[in-house]
Amino acid sequence: MRRVSGYAGTRVRSRWTRALRRALAYPLTRLPAYPLGLALLALMTQVAAAHGQSDRCVFQIDNVDRQGSVNETPAGTNYFAGGNVRLSCRGQQLTMQSDSVAAYGGDVVQFIGNVKYRDSTLTMDADRGTYYKKGEKWEARGRVTTRNIRNGSTLTGPALDYFRVVKGVRDTLEMFSTGRPRIEYTAAAPGARPGEPYIIVADRVRLKGNDRLWGGGKVTIDRSDFAAKGDSLRLDTGKGSDGTLIGGNPVMRGLGRDSFNLSGRRLDLKLDQRELTYVLARGNGHAVSREWDLVADTIGLDLNNRKLEQTLAWGDSIRPYATSPAYAMRADSLALDTPAQRLKEVRGFGAAWLGGTVEAASKQRDWIRGDSVVASFVQRDSAGTARAALSRIVARKGAQSYHIEANARHPDRPSINYARGDVIVMTMSPAGQGGVDRVDIRGQVDGIQLEAADAPARPDSSATQADSLPGTDEGG
Repeated sequence: MRRVSGYAGTRVRSRWTRALRRALAYPLTRLPAYPLGLALLALMTQVAAAHGQSDRCVFQIDNVDRQGSVNETPAGTNYFAGGNVRLSCRGQQLTMQSDSVAAYGGDVVQFIGNVKYRDSTLTMDADRGTYYKKGEKWEARGRVTTRNIRNGSTLTGPALDYFRVVKGVRDTLEMFSTGRPRIEYTAAAPGARPGEPYIIVADRVRLKGNDRLWGGGKVTIDRSDFAAKGDSLRLDTGKGSDGTLIGGNPVMRGLGRDSFNLSGRRLDLKLDQRELTYVLARGNGHAVSREWDLVADTIGLDLNNRKLEQTLAWGDSIRPYATSPAYAMRADSLALDTPAQRLKEVRGFGAAWLGGTVEAASKQRDWIRGDSVVASFVQRDSAGTARAALSRIVARKGAQSYHIEANARHPDRPSINYARGDVIVMTMSPAGQGGVDRVDIRGQVDGIQLEAADAPARPDSSATQADSLPGTDEGG
């Protein structure tokens, strides 16, 4: 074995430097502009187009401050350098820097201490980095931080394995990050102004291609307008523009003044220009908003400009059922319209039923039903807060209504009105008056009105038997 000290003089240093250059001068596919993390989801599209992943790189040594050595071993020649070692790709805007570099047999190159990777698109810092020529693999370890210069997306974590595209080896890049990395993914289309990032955290992350991500283990997604969590995440911000949260009772919460909460066995996500536009809860769906509490097999939330605009619910094993402080509604399917997150209309289709508040004395409630029921709402002030108030109900096809009305003479026995028709339209009283103002029934109409009657007078016990027999008199 031969060892050459870096302090042996300028001539020896030059010989060692030339040897290290020869060791590092094999062709090397350029490290792409996103070797670390989910920030790549936002930056990889631009990188492939700007640089091309078939670019070849030949290392050149730009600086070695202190020392170098060469070790001959049966397995090959090893080279070591220390002191602000800087390498670059010859003829390309790509540099790597660390406190020390070790090259083993020309197959493995280690970067140790204050590792820095720079190109025209990405910056990456780590404690340690290792390049494996066989398999074209790059490892980053320690305090790993990457930042996209173009859009500001970042990833921080302790470890990342990167398998880049190399002709004849693999045609799609792959990355694996463990140790619960934190990703700030800027949701902006290529060339667009960066928007507010999604904050994604998971125990482990796998990325494939330019826009596909899988996260496993206590996954969370956060932004100012919502927060979501689950055991596993799949996200495609490219052509698929969709994602899935499963495991661990996945849940999504809308944040802000008019919040919502959605859970189910599985949450499916739809994106448009990387913005969340639709969330679908499959299996044991449960949605809670300021106005309603809804359960169903399947519940879908339609979002526009980060606000809940419509809720759809359907299913067989769990039939849609929505409740509020004043009303309840069930049907084969339900649609709740909430433009600007204000309840405007609720529609039920298929054996639809809408019920009012349970009456205290009789323990019954008003209700209306039909093949379809549409309930319209207006916003009214309630102690300084806008609240949805029922203004009109329309039931169609086999419509029926059941109404309980207080009876002043018999408070414990309210009057009951039952009506049937092809269409029933129920208009509610203006604000402050409460109750039903008018009922219109069209088509084949029938019904019944039941009123509590006074109890008949008891017979006089002092009357004679003859007095109690009609058609008789004492003289008879």
